[in-house]
Amino acid sequence: MTDSKYFTTTKKGEIFELKAELNSDKKEKKKEAVKKVIASMTVGKDVSALFPDVVNCMQTDNLELKKLVYLYLMNYAKSQPDMAIMAVNTFVKDCEDPNPLIRALAVRTMGCIRVDKITEYLCEPLRKCLKDEDPYVRKTAAVCVAKLHDINAQLVEDQGFLDTLKDLISDSNPMVVANAVAALSEIAESHPSSNLLDLNPQSINKLLTALNECTEWGQIFILDCLANYTPKDDREAQSICERVTPRLSHANSAVVLSAVKVLMKFMEMLSKDLDYYGTLLKKLAPPLVTLLSAEPELQYVALRNINLIVQKRPEILKHEMKVFFVKYNDPIYVKLEKLDIMIRLASQANIAQVLAELKEYATEVDVDFVRKAVRAIGRCAIKVEQSAERCVSTLLDLIQTKVNYVVQEAIVVIKDIFRKYPNKYESVIATLCENLDSLDEPEARAAMIWIVGEYAERIDNADELLESFLEGFHDESTQVQLQLLTAIVKLFLKKPTETQELVQQVLSLATQDSDNPDLRDRGYIYWRLLSTDPVAAKEVVLAEKPLISEETDLIEPTLLDELICYIGTLASVYHKPPSAFVEGGRGVVHKSLPPRTASSESTESPETAPAGAPAGEQPDVIPTQGDLLGDLLNLDLGPPVSGPPLVTSSVQMGAVDLLGGGLDSLIGDPSFGAPPAAAVPVRLGAPISSGLSDLFDLTSGVGTLSGSYVAPKAVWLPAMKAKGLEISGTFTRQVGSISMDLQLTNKALQVMTDFAIQFNRNSFGLAPAAPLQVHAPLSPNQTVEISLPLNTVGSVMKMEPLNNLQVAVKNNIDVFYFSTLYPLHILFVEDGKMDRQMFLATWKDIPNENEAQFQIRDCALNAEAVSTKLQSSNIFTIAKRNVEGQDMLYQSLKLTNGIWVLAELRIQPGNPSFMLSLKCRAPEVSQHVYQAYETILKN
Repeated sequence: MTDSKYFTTTKKGEIFELKAELNSDKKEKKKEAVKKVIASMTVGKDVSALFPDVVNCMQTDNLELKKLVYLYLMNYAKSQPDMAIMAVNTFVKDCEDPNPLIRALAVRTMGCIRVDKITEYLCEPLRKCLKDEDPYVRKTAAVCVAKLHDINAQLVEDQGFLDTLKDLISDSNPMVVANAVAALSEIAESHPSSNLLDLNPQSINKLLTALNECTEWGQIFILDCLANYTPKDDREAQSICERVTPRLSHANSAVVLSAVKVLMKFMEMLSKDLDYYGTLLKKLAPPLVTLLSAEPELQYVALRNINLIVQKRPEILKHEMKVFFVKYNDPIYVKLEKLDIMIRLASQANIAQVLAELKEYATEVDVDFVRKAVRAIGRCAIKVEQSAERCVSTLLDLIQTKVNYVVQEAIVVIKDIFRKYPNKYESVIATLCENLDSLDEPEARAAMIWIVGEYAERIDNADELLESFLEGFHDESTQVQLQLLTAIVKLFLKKPTETQELVQQVLSLATQDSDNPDLRDRGYIYWRLLSTDPVAAKEVVLAEKPLISEETDLIEPTLLDELICYIGTLASVYHKPPSAFVEGGRGVVHKSLPPRTASSESTESPETAPAGAPAGEQPDVIPTQGDLLGDLLNLDLGPPVSGPPLVTSSVQMGAVDLLGGGLDSLIGDPSFGAPPAAAVPVRLGAPISSGLSDLFDLTSGVGTLSGSYVAPKAVWLPAMKAKGLEISGTFTRQVGSISMDLQLTNKALQVMTDFAIQFNRNSFGLAPAAPLQVHAPLSPNQTVEISLPLNTVGSVMKMEPLNNLQVAVKNNIDVFYFSTLYPLHILFVEDGKMDRQMFLATWKDIPNENEAQFQIRDCALNAEAVSTKLQSSNIFTIAKRNVEGQDMLYQSLKLTNGIWVLAELRIQPGNPSFMLSLKCRAPEVSQHVYQAYETILKN
């Protein structure tokens, strides 16, 4: 009779009856009672009251009964920790039972009971089981170490279990080896920094020996472990590949994908000239093809992985195109994935086959699939130039079918074909224009408008066509509105006399009647261009467009390399690295393919680092004294290349009014078309206003005068090191502009002239915004003070520490180098006050791992004074609360590169120590922001 009868009773007073049966003398009755208890527990009834009675049943030789009692224990030990201790003695005894199944069962159960009090008693029995003569017990104990590590990592390390686990990698039994590898991998994932799996050629050899004999899951653990190993040279990589290759013919698809991952990774190290490399490529294709005969869900996972493999090494499957042809009964998700891979494998050799197939798909019933098939024809045209002609004629045939969604997709892809092959297929424009009225999707409408605008000179009634779109301008989507605006401006620049009214109408609609900022800004920019400089407008709007590339949807190479290391995992299905979808940082390590060995690349590519330069180190760009680095010495004494101009140029805005005064009415400001007053030299960063009703005045309202804290000048370059030139300085920020205040002192016996300055690349792109101007020669013992304006549009390179600035100063004597640390608060911008709601949402959105806490000591200010002092340096208080006598200030600041930092400052009245919590998406800036707080508050 089956056990289903235990699940059918729902009597009252059942617990009492079960209690009596559990304490019965008859073994059979006891066993029946325990089965009933487990059945009740399984359907969710609370049978924890029977804990002591069930525990009493542990003392038995019957393996089945023991298993049931252990199952009950695992479930209720957490809620009854004190009672669970009663079972400890039986565990310890069972760990020494002559039957290996009972020994293993005891140690497995003890590992599953997550009660701290019990873990202490677990250590001795576990130590014995790890060295047990029976492999079944050893393999169970190996997994138990990983479970125990999860409960109490410190205990496992103190007891030396990790070393025992490492020894098990050399065990004679393959299943023990596999479980030891699985346990160590699990522990290593939660502690990425620890080097637990210290793999060397000897241990790799043992793993490969065990690989042939263990179960399929054991093989997966071992293969995943091998994938994390980097062979020392190509010979070792080849020997590992040879021993892993037989796994490709395994029946389990997970084993196959894990083997593919190892081979894909180690192939990086093999030279393409090797015979073995070609053999390996041939061996990789059949297992991947076989995966596609599984059920649809497995096919989909296989296809997502094949998509990555084809992007990395298309040559593996280049002869297998037919496998990816769609079957009529494939689910849509498999069809779309196959289609994607077909395009990736398309080449001159198979394009005829592919096009015939795609044309067939375009007449299917599934709308999504048809759309994708039509797009695919366009992608083929762009990828294989020889096929472009055939693709275009295929698309024209499809347009003739007059099926609405087919026509729309065809127009979208023909636009891309025009971009790829200009002046080649424009003869089809007439056919496209016939279908104008049937377009109702934004993307297709936008594509058609682009074609009309781009080829306006070849279309006689281009203005009528575009005007027809204008009638419902406000009902169009943004994409169409933007495209229409640009197309009409293009048309106007090509046929100015006939389309003046049309361009005025569209500019008016875009600027006056639209509330979309993108559209409005583009309208104003075109308008300003047209009214100031038609030649410039032509150069901008009708500029030569770059050809579009073949594969726009390829995965970025570094991400692809990382995803190849995750073949056979969720990351390879999502096509995202684990850090993008695994919450919290635990266990997420960035992986990359091994570097190619010297023998695998016969010629060194220009990108590779020169021999002797360690790969991970950043080059030290500022050279030592006396090392005349041409690049840096060739200091440009002219004006700086980057940065905003110091004086606004006077633009004769009314010089050519293309629209004959028609624009004045659009903005309602008579001064718009008129030339501005005489140009006034403006200090860097001050608001620049013109007659545009402050339309383009991006700086107004920002430059409030803030008295940001300025540190006293410090000696940056002593005279001893610079042949008599002493440089002291500090940094200031005022009215939104940063400057370096320098004091140059000549302590030499000769006159100094021809000063120039240059900065190395730095973390925030600081660079001089003007040349270093020392107006008169610097005589001996003379000192001069200079304020050098800076901007933040220079080259960026992360420095160590983050605020390190390396400077080169040149004069008529020599070039001198020094480095200094700038205070981060000079980079705090004036618009750093965040909206309250935004602050709350951002604070919650930034992960907790990014929160850093600091203590500011010896600061005797109250909350009001703190807030005022910090605001003068652009740290803004957004809200203030009093919680249990403590003042809490919530603050925000923004750096010049757009990074926001949110702060919570806790101030206890009468206590000179404040607690500062900082949250930021770039946690490396937190330490420096804290130093800025300290500096500002204590000075």
